[in-house]
Amino acid sequence: MTPIHTVRRQCLTAATSPHSIFSTRALSTSASAARNADTTAIPAPPQHHRISPRWLTMTKRRLGKCMMFGLQPAQIQEAGEILQQIAREWRELVAGSEGYLTDATRRGLFRQSVAWGEMDAMGHVNNVNYVRYAETARVFMTRNFATHIDPAHKKEWMDIVSSTRVGLIVRSITIDYKFPMKYPDEVTVYHKLAHDPSSPHSHKDAFHLDAMIISEARQRPAARVQEDLVVYDYRQGKKTNIPPFVLEQFKSTWKFQQRAKKFWQQRILDIEARVRMLEVESWDREDAVEDTGSAKK
Repeated sequence: MTPIHTVRRQCLTAATSPHSIFSTRALSTSASAARNADTTAIPAPPQHHRISPRWLTMTKRRLGKCMMFGLQPAQIQEAGEILQQIAREWRELVAGSEGYLTDATRRGLFRQSVAWGEMDAMGHVNNVNYVRYAETARVFMTRNFATHIDPAHKKEWMDIVSSTRVGLIVRSITIDYKFPMKYPDEVTVYHKLAHDPSSPHSHKDAFHLDAMIISEARQRPAARVQEDLVVYDYRQGKKTNIPPFVLEQFKSTWKFQQRAKKFWQQRILDIEARVRMLEVESWDREDAVEDTGSAKK
């Protein structure tokens, strides 16, 4: 029998990064402006512990196995409540546990339909569309700051999107593809800051964002994105420091990210403990007998 504390240690596992594509792209800019950006990239952020991408599926299967061995009415209710909780909170459990902020005022894309024309001859969504998903979500993230989070600086935030004054240039973007999405599906995309903006190691004129591109049909990440962005003054044609109002919001956002990660990781551990208890009370005991229903003699 596996102790609960061992299960808790195992539920957060390190993710792998098998494939990457590198490219340089601006929100809306010219090639010459991109060349003027310093090519010295910020060191890539360290990989954090993540839950297994199949954690949701495996948790449901574990509950199903418990039911196969027979549960008492109270245990059936408990299993049902766990399944309902997962159905309600699966995005937060998957993304929030890594520090992504998932509420309506923060998310970039939410359940955007995959178009049939986004597939290629291989029958899956073409790789370039993942870049577009991330780019569109990043624009909406900026608009969220302007509309919901920091309306006092709405014009300045919108200028960042328009790239006419102080804006952003994507110095590099790395995409780790996890599995090929297909039509029909829906895409949800979340962004988060990869570094603490208060750290003395943070750059004054650049920052990193991480993005998670989620398949709604599979309920897990289809791709992970790392973006290296430079703050660029289009009027002067050179890099510039992160504006104070942006830095202030980034510091606040980082704190919210850390709280979300702690909260949702604990939520996962609570679910793990509840599922483990049902396993111990049903099949994971010496006298356990599978409930074969009408086949029982």
